[in-house]
Amino acid sequence: MRVPLLLACLLALLSLRFTSAETLSLWLGTTTPQGGQSQGIYRCDFDTETGSLTPPTLAASIRSPGFLTQHPSLPILYSVCQLPEGGGPGVAAWQIGKTASLQLLSTQPIADGGATHLAIDAQGQFLFTAQYGSGSVAMFPIDSEGLIQPRCDLKKHTGNGPDPARQKSPHPHWVGVDPSDQFLMVPDLGIDEVVVYRIDRSKKQLVPQGEGQVPPGAGPRHMKFHPNGKWAYVLNEMALSVTHFDYTSTTGALAPKATVIALPQDEREVANKASEIRIHPRGKFLFSANRGHDSISAFRINKDGTLELIETEAIRGSWPRNFNLDPTGKWLIAAGRNSNTLTVFSIDQENGNLIWTGKTVQCPTPICVHFDGH
Repeated sequence: MRVPLLLACLLALLSLRFTSAETLSLWLGTTTPQGGQSQGIYRCDFDTETGSLTPPTLAASIRSPGFLTQHPSLPILYSVCQLPEGGGPGVAAWQIGKTASLQLLSTQPIADGGATHLAIDAQGQFLFTAQYGSGSVAMFPIDSEGLIQPRCDLKKHTGNGPDPARQKSPHPHWVGVDPSDQFLMVPDLGIDEVVVYRIDRSKKQLVPQGEGQVPPGAGPRHMKFHPNGKWAYVLNEMALSVTHFDYTSTTGALAPKATVIALPQDEREVANKASEIRIHPRGKFLFSANRGHDSISAFRINKDGTLELIETEAIRGSWPRNFNLDPTGKWLIAAGRNSNTLTVFSIDQENGNLIWTGKTVQCPTPICVHFDGH
């Protein structure tokens, strides 16, 4: 018997409604200070329909798994860490199980201080780390099974900046591969530059390609590319500002266009520091976090790539070192390191305003929010 057309349409709409909702694993990198609550990497479930979070549970015991990234095609999570049994600073690969558990697969020492950030290329061939204290960038091959191989290259930065308290020497703070998968970008807080390397895959080396300049004393920290691949935005930690660049993917060239303030001067205190930057999946909005002020700044991205500050929204927590947007672009999750919280905000899709949902869960000292598969 044929199903009436109207009933078929209703069933199709209901199917679309329920399949559009998704429950994602949210992986949480943390700090593990002596005497602190955190024991390693945590995970929880996030409902993209309702914005609900389950209470985080421990997924893997490891010291200092601050930042996380994921293999582009294999169920493997990577973290910075302190290696077991006093092995010093390193990187680790974790198998993601069917029950969202983590099993340690491989580790490698960095052998040049601890990493403050890490990233993997789109082909899953290399892992990169930034060492803030030692002023270096490291490169590790990844084999066909996703295991980390011994370090194949290390590049030391040189130079300084105008601030004698924080810029006496280089401080690489972030690493990321450009949309063309050819160049590695490294914002260096100590020298007010985004250092650009070409990834030489055959020689397994980083080749200096150039740099992008931010204003003196700005202290570049993190960076993101616009979905169009033509614009890049660098968050300046010390100046609490964002620098907009035009980007040329064939050469890796960064041309600075403008720098805008993320937090008005009359709202600042001595302890204020910018921390993380994210771009909405639709490319209409940009968000950055302000530690001390404990807020998120929301910007409109205009048709020419310029930024307009929309608002600053309190995170209802303390010291937002990290936050992330879910893949749908409907939700923002702010991690309060000092308040041990994850707080959910909805994003107004028309004007970019953040709306507190009242949903908060406890998580020990979170400093990285990573959505599974993204």
